[in-house]
Amino acid sequence: MGKATQHAKASASGSHRWLNCTAAPTFESQFPDNDPGKYAKEGTLAHKICELTVNYNAGYITKRKFNSQIKKCRTDELFSEEMIKTAEVYGEYIWEKVMSFSEKPYQQQEVRVDFSDYVPEGFGTSDCIILGSGHLIVVDYKHGKGVPVSAENNSQMRLYALGALKKYGMFYPIDKVTMAIVQPRVTEEVSEETIPLSELLSWGERIKPIAQKAVSGIGAEFKEGTWCQFCKGKAVCRARSENMTALEDFKDLPIDGKLSDDEKTSRMAAMDAGFTLPPVLTDTEIGDLLYRAETLVSWYNDLKAYALEAILTGKDIPGWKAVAGRSVRAFDDADQAIEDIKKAGYEEAMLYERKPKTLAQLEKVIGKKEFDRIAGSHVIKPIGKPTLAEISDKREPYNQAAVDFKGATQA
Repeated sequence: MGKATQHAKASASGSHRWLNCTAAPTFESQFPDNDPGKYAKEGTLAHKICELTVNYNAGYITKRKFNSQIKKCRTDELFSEEMIKTAEVYGEYIWEKVMSFSEKPYQQQEVRVDFSDYVPEGFGTSDCIILGSGHLIVVDYKHGKGVPVSAENNSQMRLYALGALKKYGMFYPIDKVTMAIVQPRVTEEVSEETIPLSELLSWGERIKPIAQKAVSGIGAEFKEGTWCQFCKGKAVCRARSENMTALEDFKDLPIDGKLSDDEKTSRMAAMDAGFTLPPVLTDTEIGDLLYRAETLVSWYNDLKAYALEAILTGKDIPGWKAVAGRSVRAFDDADQAIEDIKKAGYEEAMLYERKPKTLAQLEKVIGKKEFDRIAGSHVIKPIGKPTLAEISDKREPYNQAAVDFKGATQA
């Protein structure tokens, strides 16, 4: 979902990239599209099940057709029961939103939207659009289970909202817009942003000249930052390389997308203060270097991935070769191996372990609501181990005192 059969040069999904690096669309056009991998195909199947679930809940399809279509989905080799559960979460959220309206709203899945008034030739497909009582709701389902995606100031969602406004605005008066991202494999919380219509329109006007530059390529500029992550040419981008290889002037490595202008100014001033530097790094310097080193590590890993693929396809990367990595022993026939061991006189009890499924596995088997009813009172959520995160992370700061106190009360 959120993808079209054709590709816009400046797509909504890639907007975080081209809004920062306007050279990206033209630069990436020289690289072939990657074949959709396993995870992309899993996502497509999961989206299909989500669409069926929402349409069934809305009464757009009968139970018989729903069951028939789900049965077809189950024949896909990438199908998992988890997809049924995540689709239920997505469907419940859509249903809650629909029921929050005083009158039945307009609801549609897989809506092609045109936001070319703001981005030349811009279009995309929104997972779900709900309209009524002056309120536009645009919902996107994410099947990935990596980093949580926030709806706050999300350019992809805002472009979809602008497209929905163009499609339905003349029929439905709108004064506020809600953009929501449902990512059930990462978090049970749905990320939402609600803004006045005027704010959305103002944002659209601000990005117009940037989008024009990105699509035309005229005056476009390369700019390295966190948005490079999904660029097709990130491993061979010279602009990125020139930034990364300035090791002799490490403090000047860019950290765009990490710090505000005020933070960058204060950090650079602190690092540049004085004619001599003490032998021990300051805490301010440590925080700054962590940002920069993270960028270097990411770039190095991109280079490694590119070089390995190049060598495996017959290219020569001077000084490097592909070798077999660590191998893990395995049975060619595990059942027969166990039988042979039992025949040799070893008791079956020695060869098997019996252990219960994990909490998450049981919840998937039983279903979240039923699991909560039966065993919810036994579920606790201890405070996790401390881990380093950027200040922009949505989680609360780690409180050692709270951990110590909790341990004392449980003793």
